[in-house]
Amino acid sequence: MSEDAPERTSLYDDHVKLGARMVPFAGYDMPVQYPAGILAEHNWTRANAGLFDVSHMGQCLIEGASFEVVAKAMEALVPADVLSLKPHQQRYSQFLNEEGGTLDDLMITRHVKDGTLYVVVNAGRKEHDYGWMQTHLPSGVKLTRRDDLSLVALQGPKAEEALARLAPAVKDIPFMHYADVEIGGIRCQVSRSGYTGEDGFEISVSNADASKLWNLLLSDPLVKPVGLGARDSLRLEGGLCLYGHELDETISPVEADLVWSIQKRRRSEGGFIGAARVQKELAKGTAKKRVGIKPEGRAPARDGTVITDATGREIGKITSGGFGPSVNGPVAMGYVETASAAPGTKINLVVRGQPMPASIVALPFIPNRFKR
Repeated sequence: MSEDAPERTSLYDDHVKLGARMVPFAGYDMPVQYPAGILAEHNWTRANAGLFDVSHMGQCLIEGASFEVVAKAMEALVPADVLSLKPHQQRYSQFLNEEGGTLDDLMITRHVKDGTLYVVVNAGRKEHDYGWMQTHLPSGVKLTRRDDLSLVALQGPKAEEALARLAPAVKDIPFMHYADVEIGGIRCQVSRSGYTGEDGFEISVSNADASKLWNLLLSDPLVKPVGLGARDSLRLEGGLCLYGHELDETISPVEADLVWSIQKRRRSEGGFIGAARVQKELAKGTAKKRVGIKPEGRAPARDGTVITDATGREIGKITSGGFGPSVNGPVAMGYVETASAAPGTKINLVVRGQPMPASIVALPFIPNRFKR
């Protein structure tokens, strides 16, 4: 392959055998859909269990002399309360720049091995994030890339049933926790988390065992492969942010309605990069806010669509939009002036120069079904 050719995950050949349509995404050749199509894959995941290759994500370890040392080092970079994590517990957070904008969002897990955090970052920001951490972590705390690992996600209301047939212990994993589990004799790290709004698991496995695990999971009649197309419609219905859309270097976690991910101690203490803006916005509010948007009619409104109020004045833009199969209609997320952010507010979406009526609605579009 040429220097500019996309990379391939360990499951590339498996996707091709399944008839996947492969597309470049975040530097990788990834399956956007399989022969059944995006709509069928979306609906299957909502009713049964969908299997996703997310090996393009970045997996790494942050290691130091003790948990307190690495937790404090990470707390300098993220607004989450890392110190209070129990062994096996994970938490969602963000890297912020000095201005309080979001550099990426990530998952942080306290490893059972003392002095170790397991971190997962977005594929498109992986190299940036690794460099950012290495620049800002103190001496005595090191980052170890785990490019030797693959990551798959099993999502949906039947995910537990399917996975428990192979590894009964997964039933006992609480939401936002992980366990070391053997699945069909394959050693894996399994967390109860995901990106669809459904119950499910993310499974970290060695590259060498990834194909065996993938095909073992697909041997269950409850499980079918799902590509990036349905992953996007599932997360949009679930009201979940996507970096580069709802989050970027200008948007703060407060504007993005992610205050729930900033625990009480961190809100008051600060001490992380970007804290000044976050604390100011927590105290005084923000000029804009992330909202759900429901267009009237059947036509979807895409990213970048201008949002106006009833008088025709621009008040924001859509960041993600498309057809929501579970909602059976168009859905979108975007940012509007806070004064217009209340659910029920009537707005217009400017599509091909014409105003289309829509309303602000509460997120998510369908109830999240995480097993808490």
